[in-house]
This record gives sequence, structure tokens and C-alpha cells, in this order.
Amino acid sequence: MIIKKAIYRISVANKRDILNDNVPEFAFVGRSNVGKSSIINMLTNNKGLAKASSTPGKTRLVNYFDINDNFRFVDLPGYGYAKVGKGHLDVWSGLIGEYLQNSESLLTVFVLLDIRHLPTVLDKQMIEYLVYNNLPFKILATKCDKIAKTKVNSYIAQIAKELNLREEIFIRTSSVTGEGKEKILSYIDNLLGN
Repeated sequence: MIIKKAIYRISVANKRDILNDNVPEFAFVGRSNVGKSSIINMLTNNKGLAKASSTPGKTRLVNYFDINDNFRFVDLPGYGYAKVGKGHLDVWSGLIGEYLQNSESLLTVFVLLDIRHLPTVLDKQMIEYLVYNNLPFKILATKCDKIAKTKVNSYIAQIAKELNLREEIFIRTSSVTGEGKEKILSYIDNLLGN
């Protein structure tokens, strides 16, 4: 698959504004600063599409991007920073939860994990939430360019063990080198039935 068209659609801050218009969706979720915007920009060949913030935890909205006029990327709020106060964290987790439970067009959740670090408690809770709610997901191991190629497999094995997941569910990625792009787009293509 080649992404020829990617446009920002809308950002929503309230569960009542979550889109449900039968357009297939692929959601991206992960800790603040894990590289969601960078991965979306890499996949779409558009460095300015998803805005990355220099301040962790800044993205507090559900951001929608229309892709090739037939499916959508959904950038969910990052989790893991409490600098804005506990109330906001509850709202973000609430908004994430509302989206995941109520989106009728969600085909897969891409959970982004920084390959250099073991999963946090919040990462584990997210995976448990997806498994419990029977939501399909793939793990995108981000920032693979930051470690030696010979160590990538052992890092993924360690994270998979920590999360009690099969290694086959992981896709190694790097927004710098483009690693993982073809695998992700091929996976999306297959789910769309192309």
C-alpha cells in the first residue's frame, strides 16, 4: 500500500464528539513521548501531519487523520505524565477508554512501546485493557535505530516476556530510518481487504 493522501480531519476533547461514520480506523496509543506523531508522519510521508510536542503529555485530544479517502488514523492522548494534575489524567484515560469502547470502526490498536525501556505499569494496564475487552492490537517497538541491530531481538523478547505476549505481535519501527513502514502498511492493507 502507498499512502497518497493524508489530511488532518478533526480533534475531539469530549466523548460525545467521537466519530462514528463507518470509516475503518487504526488507532495509535502509548506513553507520552513514545513517538506516536513521528510514526504517523513516517507512514504518511508527511512530517507536518501529526504535531509532536516537545512537552510530554501535551496531546490531550483524540486526533483524526483521513487517509487515502478510505480509512483513518486516530492519534490517542499519550499517557504517563501527571504534571497537569490527576484530574486531567483521569480525563485522558477516560477519553482513551471511551474511544476504544465506542468506536464501531476500529480495526486495530497500534500500541507503541519504546524498545529501550521495559513496559511501565501504565503500558501493562493498556495491554490488559485491550486483552480484557477483546480489542485487536499490534505492538510497535519504536526507536529501534537507537540500539544496536544485534540487540533488537533480545530487547523485544524481554518486553514480550514482561507483557506475557508472543514476539510475533511486535513490529520493529524507526521513524528515522523508516523501518517497519512496509510491514505496518501491508498489515493495514490486509485488514482492509485490498
